[in-house]
Amino acid sequence: MADPLAEGPRVALRHIAVADADEFTARARESQELHHPWLFPPVTTDAFTAYAGQLVEDPARHGFLVCERGSGAIAGFININNIVQGGFRCGALGYGAFAHAAGRGLMGEGLDLVVRYAFGPLGLHRLEINAQPGNTASVALARRAGFRLEGFSPDFLFVDGAWRDHERWALTAEMPAG
Repeated sequence: MADPLAEGPRVALRHIAVADADEFTARARESQELHHPWLFPPVTTDAFTAYAGQLVEDPARHGFLVCERGSGAIAGFININNIVQGGFRCGALGYGAFAHAAGRGLMGEGLDLVVRYAFGPLGLHRLEINAQPGNTASVALARRAGFRLEGFSPDFLFVDGAWRDHERWALTAEMPAG
């Protein structure tokens, strides 16, 4: 496993890399039932290479893997997308747990590490999560991490062939994290 950016009691956080393709896509294929209809991570090497390349090359995006300490197994992923600097200093979070790690609290620990990294080394002031109201696991993770519900956006994001409603959750550097 590459050197971690941060570590918690059970997980380590590191940047995503093209070399993660085999494990990531295998975990994504195993997790398709868990993810549908909310999320569609890449399940082929070609799709993963394009996805990881965007996260590595685009300064407005950062991709992280949440890995189990000890084994190094990828438990899930968290991305900071649409990063805007200047007076805004904000990014939008996207995340997903893999089936073998779901419900074990690993993503909560990983999200805490990403929040600290975003508000520390990345210098962001605000993080946002947009979650479909029916995605109870995603909403629960945002709530546990200390994000506040700020509103509801009808037809906000195009997911699984249709425009979907989303709840808007946010956390600022001044707020206490969960």
